[in-house]
Formats: sequence, structure tokens, C-alpha cells
Amino acid sequence: MTTRSHKDIDGRLEGERQREFTTALLADVRALERMIAENRFETDVRRIGAEQEMFLIDDAWRPARGVLKLLERLRDTHYTTELGQFQIEANCDAQVFAADGLGRMHAQLDDLVDRARDAAGELGMGVVLMGILPTMRKSDLGLDNMVPSARYMQLNNIITGLRGGKFQFSIKGLDELIVDHDSVMLEACNSSFQVHLQVTPGEFARFYNIAQVLAGPIMAVSANSPIVFGRRLWAETRIALFRQAVDSRNQTSHMRETEARVSFGTRWVKESVAEIFKEDIARFRALVGTDLDEDPMALLDRGEVPQLKALRLHNGTIYRWNRACYGITDGKPHLRIENRVIPAGPSTLDEMANAAFWCGMMVEIGAREQDITRRIDFDQAGANFYTAAREGVGSHFVWLDQEDISARELVLERLLPLAQAGLRRQGIADADVEKYLTVVEQRVRTARTGARWQLSSWNSLRDRSTPVERANALVAATVQRQLTGRPVSEWERARLDEANTSKGNYARVENYMTTDLFTVQADDAIEMVANLMIWERIRHVPVEDAEHRLLGVVTHRAVLQFVLGGGSTHKTPVANLMKCDVTTVSPETPTIEALRLMRRLRVGCLPVVHDGCLVGIVTDEDFMEIASKMLETQLGADDAAAVATAQTPDEPDSAG
Repeated sequence: MTTRSHKDIDGRLEGERQREFTTALLADVRALERMIAENRFETDVRRIGAEQEMFLIDDAWRPARGVLKLLERLRDTHYTTELGQFQIEANCDAQVFAADGLGRMHAQLDDLVDRARDAAGELGMGVVLMGILPTMRKSDLGLDNMVPSARYMQLNNIITGLRGGKFQFSIKGLDELIVDHDSVMLEACNSSFQVHLQVTPGEFARFYNIAQVLAGPIMAVSANSPIVFGRRLWAETRIALFRQAVDSRNQTSHMRETEARVSFGTRWVKESVAEIFKEDIARFRALVGTDLDEDPMALLDRGEVPQLKALRLHNGTIYRWNRACYGITDGKPHLRIENRVIPAGPSTLDEMANAAFWCGMMVEIGAREQDITRRIDFDQAGANFYTAAREGVGSHFVWLDQEDISARELVLERLLPLAQAGLRRQGIADADVEKYLTVVEQRVRTARTGARWQLSSWNSLRDRSTPVERANALVAATVQRQLTGRPVSEWERARLDEANTSKGNYARVENYMTTDLFTVQADDAIEMVANLMIWERIRHVPVEDAEHRLLGVVTHRAVLQFVLGGGSTHKTPVANLMKCDVTTVSPETPTIEALRLMRRLRVGCLPVVHDGCLVGIVTDEDFMEIASKMLETQLGADDAAAVATAQTPDEPDSAG
């Protein structure tokens, strides 16, 4: 029997390589503990930092795969890639958390976003800050849109291999999303604003536990990701989507009590940051490795600072919502808590207000509470977090000492004063304290978070537009309002006229197909089909089996002829009347091709099939609506209305 010494077929570490990397991990943990014991860490300064993730969009408000060209044009190490070619990340420099530190970070953040926006514009693209891009489609998430990185591809191969191939995502909110995917690219739906707070080793456990308790309230006030693939889900759907997107557990392991790689955590930290790293090493095998060229203990013996490469690499494949980070600044090691809860957007001012709110609370509660874990159970802190992700600013929490309180009351009456005291404790300029905390206060008082603004806009447009038009309007309006610099509490609802509604909206069938389908099965009575057509005012009813495979279509003409011929509608099954030889299209079919197909075959509808299953339908009425909207765009609403009035027949067409 031979021992594998490198990697198996899906790229994961095996055999000798796994042992080597595990040995390096354990050595790094021992070195970390020695550094803590010997007081090697920086303790005389508190810094803050931030990472801004952004989406790149094209002139139809869709994801634009152009990050590599954009990075080449920017030529600045502050920018880097994310998983998708339609994403870019900007990293702010660390600032001392005092005086004008928040203002300096905000100024650099605006500069980085503006420079990315300008450079993207030169390449025919745009930039938008949103937690999840409403115009994202499943077809945008293929491996061809992954950044061509060996590490990303290896990680994808390993995770899909571990979970046994395709994985089904299921998220339920106001609507429900059930979708399967064959790669980790669904992670690329997410965009965040990650805030870092430097802490000392001695206070790490206390501060980290506070960050866990505050995850619920900060989530409630910052939620900005309610819509995915046209479905209204959680206030911050990133939380559910990201957890499932990189879940390496297969169906068998779900029967065990195992933790996902994206998680809130499992317990309080008692004494040291090392507890987190040890638990993660114990729970999760290393997925990827690297060339290890340092002996951390030997470096410490020489008075040097180790990089802890193995530990940092492993930590980068485990996604706690509050992540422990080790870093080095000016030759001195430090510890940070990285808040990964906050989504990107709605504006840089909103993001910086969230950062100020969180950092201020962390400092003040850290000064007042010696052990917050005595006042709230760990599971309750986690429950508050997931409640906030689902419900947003309308959440209710079980807070410290079992107090039942609404998120709005908690923030306005308890947490904002604490944040204010914490910012002043750090010596932050009074003008900045007022500026940023007022943004949070107004957002909570008006209950207009990014999530609420998106949902309000979406619902107001529901009866006057297709889902694609609504998604385009949301993105277009977000882009325009971000340019004003105003916080989301002052934003007007999105309008359809803010997006060029004819441009790119109808390029492919998936952009306008009807997905809310009324169907029957082959053994149903024809009477059922006839009633469906009357009740729902439709002329074509698809016939499918229990697995949603298309079997045929029943048309209004066929039903009418059957009834006029004296057929028994309640005894005859649909199978006797349906047309079985049905021409179908896929969601990706170009609209012009679908239109030509309908004209050539002289049919009134085309069922849309994906992976053998019925997912939608397009009819001749859809094409008439498209033509009408394009005509309105070209002639103007008044002229188009005049034309429509002149051409409206006195009696409706009997064919519908």
C-alpha cells in the first residue's frame, strides 16, 4: 500500500503535505502563545481599518467582468481582487483611533471609491456599493466569471469535492429561494464593508465576546441585502447565502453536530485569542497549503517577528462573522477583531457611521464590562444576530439580563449613548462624533435602512414593471444616490425612469419570462385547465410531471374546440388534449432568436426549460409589452400614449 504524499484528485491536502501543514499550524499556535506570554505584542496604540468590497457593473446595470483590466489601470496596491471578476476590493490604511482618525479613514475611503469609479468609467463600467447586487443572475456565477487564480480554483475544487458536488441552497423570507449550484461562486453574490479594531492580547477575550453580543444590533441597523435573484428574502441575506456558499459539509455530515466554515461561533472566549485558532484547527482540516519557509520559534529566539503564515492561511478559509486576526505593523505584531457583519453600502457615509457606532460601543462597553458573558447566554447572542439578519431594524432581542427589547429602542436609548461615550473616550473629534452617530440615529428613527429602502422601492414598482426592470431601477438609483453622498435615510425611492428600461433589459429570455406559473399534470381533468384559463386570464397552460419536467402544453384554442365538439371536460384527462411536441427555449436564449422561432412556428408561447425542468414561459403578449415599452422610450410617453389610443381596437381580440 502506497501513501499519497501530495494532493488527491480534488486538490485538498493529503498525506505528507497535510501532516507538514498541520505541524506548521501547531508551531504557529505555540509561537503565538509564547509571544503573548512574553508581551511581544503592540499595546500602546489602538488602530482602526476597513476593507471596501464593490461590484463592477455594465451599462445595463448587470455584473461586468472587468476587474483585471481595472486593476491594471489603477496600478495601486490598495486594490485587489475578490472571488468574482465583477468585484474589486479596496483596502484603507490603518488609522490611529483618536482625534480625526475616523475622518481620515472616511476621506481615504471616498478617494479609493472615486478612483475606482473613474477608472471603471474609462473602461465602460460602473461601480456600486451593495450587499448583494439585485441584477445578479445565476448565469453570472459560472466558473468562467471566477478570477483566474490557482488558489480560488483549488478552494472551489476542494469544497465541491467535500460536499459531494452540487449543493442546494434554500432561503425563505417573504419569498423563497431554492437553487442548486455546482461551485463556490455563489459567494461572489456578497459584498461587505469589513471594519477592523486593534486590541491588546490581555483584553482580546473580553472585547471579542462584546463583539459577539453587538453583532445583533449592528446587523439590525446596517442590513442592506434583501433581494437575491428577484426574491425578497432576509433583510441581510448575505448571512444565509454566504454560510451555504462555502459549506464543505456533505449530506451525511449534516446528520452530525458539525459546524459550518461560515459561522457565528460555538462558545465564548475565556482567556486568549489562541482559543479561537485552536478550536478552528480542531474542527476544520486545512484545505489549502503554501510553501512554508519560516521556523517561528527560531525567529522568536533571534528577537524577530514571525509571519505565522500557516495560521493566517488557515484562518483565511474559516469565516467567522467576527474574525480574530494577527498582523504586523512597522515590525510589531498586533491583534485585531475584524467585523464581517456589515454589508457594503448604501453610501460610504452610512458605512463609516456603522464603523463609528460599532467601534464606539466596543470601547465603551469594554471599559465598563469586565465579563459580559455573565449577563447573556452565548446562544442568545447568536439568536439575536440571526434574528437581526432576518428582520433587520424591526427585530426584537432578548438582551442583557434577559431583557426583552426592540432593536430600535435598544439602539436609540442604550447603545447610541454608549457609542458616543466610547468615541469621546478615544478623543474622536466632536464634529465627527455628531456627524456619524446622527446618521445612525436618523436611519433608526425613520426605519429606513438600506434593506428597507430596497424593499420599499421594489414593492412600489411591483405592478408597473418586470422583476428585471425593478432590479435595474434599484441599481441605477443606488448609483445615482451614492454620488450625492447623502445617507440612505434621506434617499427617495427608486424610479423606473432612472434606468434606461429598454437597454439590455430584454436581451435574453430570462429577463422577462414569467416564472410564477400555473400548471397542470397529465392526469388532471380538462375542466381544471379551462378554469385556470378563466381565473388567471391565460391562454397557455404547461403540463408537467411531479419532478417539474415539461410534458406538453394545452392552448385555449384546443380547449375551445374540445368544448364546442361536445367533449366531457370533467372526465377527459389533460393528456388527451395537450400538445406533446413542444418547442422550448432556455433562459439564456437571445430574445431575437425566441421571437423568430415563434413567428416561424406560428406559436403563441415558448416554455422555458433549464436542466430538463420547466422554469418559465414567454408568450406573444410579452413581446407586445416589450415593443410597447421600447416605443415609449423612443417616442416619449405622450407620443406613445397617443399612438396606443389610435390603434386600440373597439373590441378585444378573441384570441386574447
